[in-house]
Amino acid sequence: MSDQPIVRRRVVNSSISESRVNDDQTQSQYQPYKDAAWGFINHWYPALFSEELAEDAVEGIQICGIPIVLRRVNGKVFALKDQCVHRGVRLSEKPMCFNKKTISCWYHGFTFDLENGDLTTIVANPQDKLIGTTGITPYPVEEVAGMIFVFVRDDNFPLPDVPPLSEDLPFRFPENSERFPHPLWPASPSLLDDNAVAMGIHRTGYGNWRIACENGFDNAHILVHKDNTIVHAMEWVLPLGILPVDDECITVVEDDQGPKGMMQWLFTDKWAPVLENEELGLKVEGVNGRAYRTSVVLPGVLMVENWPGEHMVQYEWYVPITDDTHEYWEVIVRVCDTPEALEKHAYRFERVYKPLALHGFNDCDLYAREAMQDFYTDGTGWDDEQLVSTDISPITWRKLASRWNRGIAKPARGVTGARKDTSIRFMKTAEGKPPAYKVEKIED
Repeated sequence: MSDQPIVRRRVVNSSISESRVNDDQTQSQYQPYKDAAWGFINHWYPALFSEELAEDAVEGIQICGIPIVLRRVNGKVFALKDQCVHRGVRLSEKPMCFNKKTISCWYHGFTFDLENGDLTTIVANPQDKLIGTTGITPYPVEEVAGMIFVFVRDDNFPLPDVPPLSEDLPFRFPENSERFPHPLWPASPSLLDDNAVAMGIHRTGYGNWRIACENGFDNAHILVHKDNTIVHAMEWVLPLGILPVDDECITVVEDDQGPKGMMQWLFTDKWAPVLENEELGLKVEGVNGRAYRTSVVLPGVLMVENWPGEHMVQYEWYVPITDDTHEYWEVIVRVCDTPEALEKHAYRFERVYKPLALHGFNDCDLYAREAMQDFYTDGTGWDDEQLVSTDISPITWRKLASRWNRGIAKPARGVTGARKDTSIRFMKTAEGKPPAYKVEKIED
């Protein structure tokens, strides 16, 4: 915490009420969010695209500082803590599987049941008393629309209390169309729709997941994208920004069952596009805008409706790896009811949406987040930031996330990124290998 007094800048001539100002009292309402550098635990997160885990394949990842190993057997995906109870070796570094029911540690032969994580035998100590008394944490898995999701839980989080995947996914349509009308575009598809197809990429971002998440629905950052190829190729017109003009510009959703999140009423009279800045001589010309709307739900999933085209939706996840890295998931979802529709969508995805939207457009978001990272790294940025009316969006999100997260991940111990000054980290940096989401496998 900074010892300097906190100075708040208030917005003049704003119709947003004074309660929106980010003062000390407001900050106290999202202290849990400020504490969540390693993410929110006991939530569903994307782990891999289905195509990344072939039959009998083993992959290791890290989410919220927790190492996780995944294995596919007879089409089913299993997930366990990727840390042997013996001396902490990651099983995924050198996969060793002697049968379809277990995975073994390649170092000393400790062998674990894929279903429940129990220690079933030790290769060279088959009669040891430890067998049957311990194990590694299993994680529930769901596979939908070409994506593998893992419920990343505390070791003692009860399995019967694991919520359905739908509670950690964005709002669905058309069942929410009456609640959230969208007359400017067709109802957005969902991962859970019949014949839904998810196509996208995921890559490691070098910054905290919260900075990345807030960037996704920041209505003042449109300026970053003004020179993007897709904007000019499609002859879209982007405003300089979008300002809230009504206290009801955001709806917070806190239903007993279902996703917890917020919907921004963009392209209504509750938000006003900024088309001119007289002082700088900037003026937006034309009317061919790309109508869209953003919402975000726990544990940090952005939905951009009607983007980058109609009959599709873009989802983004900002999956915490460590306290200073995250896995950035960019996924376009569309319903393809026929093989012909799937082929046509895949063709356009590879030639338009992937290079121009997921890379070209979103590459700007990656470097913008990195530009903010140093300001927040030591924790003082949360106190020193001076916010404006547009920042009603991140402030609302911070409060909501503080109320409804299912747990704050503890600072990691004994895993990648728990310390930044290890010889292994220095060695990999010297070899040109930056911190990563997936485990690098050992080669003999």
